[in-house]
Amino acid sequence: MSHTSHIEARWDEYRRALRPTDQAVFDRLFEYAQLHTDSSTVHRPLFVETPILVSILIEQQTQIDDLEDRLDHVEDDLNRQR
Repeated sequence: MSHTSHIEARWDEYRRALRPTDQAVFDRLFEYAQLHTDSSTVHRPLFVETPILVSILIEQQTQIDDLEDRLDHVEDDLNRQR
């Protein structure tokens, strides 16, 4: 069991209490954390959840940046059509 999976298992009761749509979001957040497990293993924080949360934030920010970039392109295309 990976480090992230172990922590995810500790959150299982919380996850079960969420609405099904929120459970899917919760699962996706831990998928984001899995994408950064290599960097999380070299850092030894006081709270073991910290690298997981930072990994989630990194992935979410990457997605936000991508969406902003795509929106800029759409706006540019619309402005050129005028």
